[in-house]
Amino acid sequence: MEYNEIIRELRAEANPKNVEGMSRFGINPKNTLGVCVPKIRALAKKIGKNHGLAPKLWASGIHEARLLATMIEEPAKVTEAQMERWAKDFDSWGVCDQACMNLFDKTPYAWKKAVAWTSRREEFVKRAGFALMASLAVHDKKAEDGKFLKLLPLIVRESDDNRNFVKKAANWALRQIGKRNGRLRKEAVKTAKLILRKDSPSARWIASDALRELT
Repeated sequence: MEYNEIIRELRAEANPKNVEGMSRFGINPKNTLGVCVPKIRALAKKIGKNHGLAPKLWASGIHEARLLATMIEEPAKVTEAQMERWAKDFDSWGVCDQACMNLFDKTPYAWKKAVAWTSRREEFVKRAGFALMASLAVHDKKAEDGKFLKLLPLIVRESDDNRNFVKKAANWALRQIGKRNGRLRKEAVKTAKLILRKDSPSARWIASDALRELT
């Protein structure tokens, strides 16, 4: 399929009522069509992997086209510069998380960005760092425990960031690392208890919620 045909197909599935609902859950309604994710995934399957087409879809600025781009892009061909460009465009948790789960966690730069992005100021770039941690905990089956142990201090460090989409992602990362295996669960619980001692509402929420699930 060609770019124009794909955009037409997405626009044909536009649903303004869905956009209203999405906006209530923190999805930026600007340039959003309201197409449900299963339909986007079905379209991605029909298109197949396409490194040439993915950046064009991303550049459209359309929310659903960007989700589609994360599904058809080829991880091995993604450059570090491309990841940085796309991350700077994140305008909601939806596109951030889909990019991390569908694509970024499969690139050669996933671990590097998981560390680097957690120190960034931009809300959704910082969220992407923690979303990558969570995604790697689920998808990188060959990673040794030591790689995840090195991420736990970063969660502690940033746990007092009160921004909603940052603290929720930090909590997500902590829980997913802890659910990976028994050893990491023990270390994640210790980390949560350390975070709980911080004088910060966000830190207390991150830790308490994680402990409820991990214990």
